[in-house]
Amino acid sequence: MAVTVADPEPGAPQETTSKRPKRRRISRAWLLRLVAAGAAGYLYYLSFAPRPLWWLAPIAFAALALVLRGRSLRGAFGYGFVYGAAFFLALLIWLQDFLGREFGPWPWLGLSLTLSLYFGLGALLIRVVARLPLAPLWGALVFVALETPRTWFPLGGFPWGRVAFSQPEGAYLSLASVGGAPLVGLAVVVSGFGLAALAARLWQQRRWRDRRLIAPVACTLLPVVAGLALWPTIGTAAQDGSLTVATVQGNAPDIGIALEGRRDVLRQNHLAESSKLLAQIQTGQVPKPDLLVWPETATAVDGDDPTLDQMVNAYGVPAVIGALYRLPDGTAQNSAIVWDPRTGQGQRYAKQDLVPFGEYVPARDIARLVTPFVDDTADMRPGDGSNAALSVAGTKVGVFICYETAFDGPARDATDEGGELLVVPTNNAWYGPGEMSYQQLAMSRLRAVEHGRAVVVSATSGVSAIVAPDGTITRSTSLFTADALVGRVPLRTQTTLSDRLGAWTEYGLLALAIAGVAGGFVLRFRTRRARAGTTAGEAAG
Repeated sequence: MAVTVADPEPGAPQETTSKRPKRRRISRAWLLRLVAAGAAGYLYYLSFAPRPLWWLAPIAFAALALVLRGRSLRGAFGYGFVYGAAFFLALLIWLQDFLGREFGPWPWLGLSLTLSLYFGLGALLIRVVARLPLAPLWGALVFVALETPRTWFPLGGFPWGRVAFSQPEGAYLSLASVGGAPLVGLAVVVSGFGLAALAARLWQQRRWRDRRLIAPVACTLLPVVAGLALWPTIGTAAQDGSLTVATVQGNAPDIGIALEGRRDVLRQNHLAESSKLLAQIQTGQVPKPDLLVWPETATAVDGDDPTLDQMVNAYGVPAVIGALYRLPDGTAQNSAIVWDPRTGQGQRYAKQDLVPFGEYVPARDIARLVTPFVDDTADMRPGDGSNAALSVAGTKVGVFICYETAFDGPARDATDEGGELLVVPTNNAWYGPGEMSYQQLAMSRLRAVEHGRAVVVSATSGVSAIVAPDGTITRSTSLFTADALVGRVPLRTQTTLSDRLGAWTEYGLLALAIAGVAGGFVLRFRTRRARAGTTAGEAAG
């Protein structure tokens, strides 16, 4: 008696075994696939910054597709979950530097494994659409579409590790100017799934001259060709003059979330580094800037601040100061404040997307059961999105703060409101000397191409950087050093197609994925009903 252990796509060999003699072989194959799924997930992690290995991402997705080939829905979910767990546990290990001292490994493990469920669901749905024509494209649509609900749940959304964030350079990055992060992610996954389909077809047929190879070859190569063809259209020239920008990195102690109680150290470090930079400007060692930038929460602001007034006045140019701004009711907002050398405080942008456990504690009553330190973190108040582009230094400067880099909306809003330059104040000192700062910088490089703007990343302890509109890093600092950057950046006014399409790209891909899944389920139902009819006819005969 033979038992079918898979539900393969058309043309795939069916695995049939007898129950008892082949059980050990089945167990060994299952274990090999499990190891392969984990290895593929880790390979996907290796494609992320600080490594310039963007080309590993499509290879990792090709490996995942081969693992999933011919698997049942339940098996696909399991392998996808393992792929995701290997990826997220490695990618988010810096959470231990941030929260490990007070909360233990639970936030890192809990968040990583929760996000892995999305990968498991994605793998399951990839099997659902595997019988559709152009299956690699439908599978990629499903996987990338699941990044949308990941911006909603868990913890108000955690889009870290999106496919596009593995591509701060390379062939696919230019596609961000057309469809933003969703299109870049789709292109990467389509290439990987197309490569897997091509490899499987060649293994079955063992010949190159076959019309059935056209679709896999197209899925593998067209995204790469499209990305390379778009690069000449990526503009970097100034369209409304240029601006000399200085950003100060005062540095901070590497003490994780305990830095919350050391605001005075951050302030003094940034005042000291600002004084050092001012002396270099006055002696002609570096050019005088048109705009000074301080990083995220480099100081606390509660009403008038004569010290900051004096510092900005000494520079004689306006500044954007990253500050913990105290509201009249006693609550705080993570803000970027325009500081004029004559009039003092001006416009203020407040961070909308807050960091869970760092800027607010979700499910605080439950968190108290895990750690007694939960009440050491006060909940900040999120901003309402106003003043996303600040009027300063004779231009419009778009601002989004730290964690907001991972979300599509804040950078888009800053550009839509007229930002000719993008500034990203960030405080990465919380996250230790790991890879978090480099991962976030990769996102800022993607945003530069997506919106056709230069980006200034201003970090408390690194990595600070000046990024050209094509994603190239022109200047940068090291981690946990006191430093400053001064550079001239182009001011640009032209909007990209990605800006004009806005969120429609993301929701359009989501709608297509839903349609594909619906079609896949219908096809599976019809196929099984046809099989049942054939079996019944044979029995009757």
